[in-house]
Amino acid sequence: MKFSRDVTSSRRKQRKAHFAAPSSVRRTLMSAPLSKELREQYKIRSLPIRREDQVTIVRGSNKGREGKVSSVYRKKWILQIERVTREKANGATVPVGVDASKVVISKLHLDKDRKALIVRKGGKVE
Repeated sequence: MKFSRDVTSSRRKQRKAHFAAPSSVRRTLMSAPLSKELREQYKIRSLPIRREDQVTIVRGSNKGREGKVSSVYRKKWILQIERVTREKANGATVPVGVDASKVVISKLHLDKDRKALIVRKGGKVE
């Protein structure tokens, strides 16, 4: 059943829109839920992930590991987290890419723009 005449229901077109999305749209698509404590504190459910946020991995082989987001690689749809690395055959360490949907934000990096975003979403900032 189609809900809106303005939005296509075609799987092909939805996939094209997803993979051809510009960086500004990918930012919102790469959102992650807040931890229960942060959800109670700020009264919002999720936010786009950014550098310096503290996250906990909740799915996959790195489940349970925590760290600070060192980079948000929008082109590849991944996050790179400090201390979540693997070793290459030559001994060098490289960061492991983690999908934004597989993490929970445990500590926010707040600045004036982030606070304004929370207020705009209907949350509360002390």
